Amino acid sequence: MQIGPYTLKNNLIVAPMAGVTDRPFRQLCKQLGAGMAVSEMVASNSLLWGSAKTQRRANHAGEVDPISVQIAGADPKMMAEAARYNADNGAQIIDINMGCPAKKICNVMAGSALLQNEPLVAQILASVVKAVKVPVTLKIRTGWDRDHKNALAILKLAQDAGILALAIHGRTRACGYSGEAEYDTIAAIKAAAHIPIIANGDITTPEKAKFVLQHTQADAVMIGRAAQGRPWIFREIAHYLATGEKLPEPEVAEIHRVLVDHLADLYAFYGEYTGVRMARKHISWYTKGLIGSASFRHRMNQLESTQQQLDAVNVFFAQLLDHAPRLTYELQATERAA
Repeated sequence: MQIGPYTLKNNLIVAPMAGVTDRPFRQLCKQLGAGMAVSEMVASNSLLWGSAKTQRRANHAGEVDPISVQIAGADPKMMAEAARYNADNGAQIIDINMGCPAKKICNVMAGSALLQNEPLVAQILASVVKAVKVPVTLKIRTGWDRDHKNALAILKLAQDAGILALAIHGRTRACGYSGEAEYDTIAAIKAAAHIPIIANGDITTPEKAKFVLQHTQADAVMIGRAAQGRPWIFREIAHYLATGEKLPEPEVAEIHRVLVDHLADLYAFYGEYTGVRMARKHISWYTKGLIGSASFRHRMNQLESTQQQLDAVNVFFAQLLDHAPRLTYELQATERAA
């Protein structure tokens, strides 16, 4: 998988997710097998560049190359300025968000709302590509709604503007995350493309990743929600694609170490107060479906310090290890993915 001058180690990419794909999570996913991780989106509004939140999102210290930063907005000039700002601050790839379905993004005509305005899409793409020397990529959906699917038209605009890779979530904006992903649409886009195409949507298992790659002929797959609390999914997929065999569930002791290291990174990155609150959702994701986890997660949300969280995690995983050496779920894999 090649994006401009960057050769990825594989074709498995972490999807940008607001509030999730911060530097600690991106680094962890790369360590556990992802070839690239895209940052959570950074607003193009220059007034926000000095905020602590924006500065954290632009913090790539120690991150494994290539560093891909997603920007969001609806004004071509501001998007160009945001691209330059992030490239000057370490971004090696700029990704443009035209796929987010969230109302607060679409209400300001950014994210997937832009798909309704193809002339504006063309202006934004041209402005951003012209503004930076680094590769520019684009993430979209199949269209605004089922009656207005224009991903093929957007592909042409992207290629004409010099976009070097296109990621497509196989749903319209109106679909949100409901229904089935449209892999046939992604296949049609790949057939018409002369840039790399990255398939996204409902890729929750190694078998599903292989199916999507074969069905769409996409160059890579992008995984989002399925990596929440299970960042080792990337090594599982990589192993399955290479050998046709599934890895066993991870050992409890290993995942305990992974989680504790992840928490340490979160605490260092965000500080005590915010770190505790950011950690809650990750701890919940890591432990979802594990034996005895429901009551544990409820107690976890009441804890107010990093030490209390770590102590509770250590006790919970010690109990798991007493039960079995490998992760044991109360739910089947298909139910976990759902």
